[in-house]
Amino acid sequence: MNETDTTTHPTNGEASSSPGDRPSHNTGTATTPGAQRRVLVVEDDPTILDAIAARMRAEGFVVQTAADGPAAVETAAAFQPDLLVLDVMLPGYDGLEVCRRVQAQRPVPVLMLTARDDETDMLVGLGVGADDYMTKPFSLRELVARTHALLRRVERAAAVAATPRPGSVQLGDLEIDRTQRRVRAGGKDVHLTPTEFDLLLCLARTPRAVLTREQLLADVWDWADASGTRTVDSHVKALRRKIGAERIRTVHGVGYALETGALSEGS
Repeated sequence: MNETDTTTHPTNGEASSSPGDRPSHNTGTATTPGAQRRVLVVEDDPTILDAIAARMRAEGFVVQTAADGPAAVETAAAFQPDLLVLDVMLPGYDGLEVCRRVQAQRPVPVLMLTARDDETDMLVGLGVGADDYMTKPFSLRELVARTHALLRRVERAAAVAATPRPGSVQLGDLEIDRTQRRVRAGGKDVHLTPTEFDLLLCLARTPRAVLTREQLLADVWDWADASGTRTVDSHVKALRRKIGAERIRTVHGVGYALETGALSEGS
């Protein structure tokens, strides 16, 4: 482990950090007030919770914390966070239920933390509205980087939505309405999470062209580190379940391509 890295270890409840990695203050305020973003951290291990909260505050985020499911939902309603860092295994009710309830209140990007490297758990999390996930143990430096990337993606999506663009992309019987962020496949409405929509739109910009996992990470998640490629794989699998597995082709060891009919754009 190098000096700038901090890694959580859920197996023994410890988190280690070097002096250079520790926050110099614990005020929860940013140096530029207009740039303050609110982060809610939900984790039942107090050592991990404190380590994440301290690092986030050192990065300039305004942070609140919760250690169980009911407290997380209550705090989210009052705090109105810009991003939620959410552990899956929680007392009261689990992180999946917390994600459902928080997303029902208002859309908010969610980074889930899981102690199990189980694809089924990841797909369920993505299905209830999570945008990304990390498996414990993890680097706090990477957690912060992914937090910044998620927030940049949300800001970019809002800017794109506010920019007048052609209303729809038609690829065979797959219709993507960029203005209303709606999708129809085979004549039926398809409900996609914000990240799934962005992923589909990214693939649809160059139909049949193979995009590498690294390209998709950079374009959709604004995250260019290869450690996140499994996030791409899980989101593609979730997207296939909704629009049809045959529409997305896997090129093993490379990436994915959208396989559909001829492209046409509506005005």
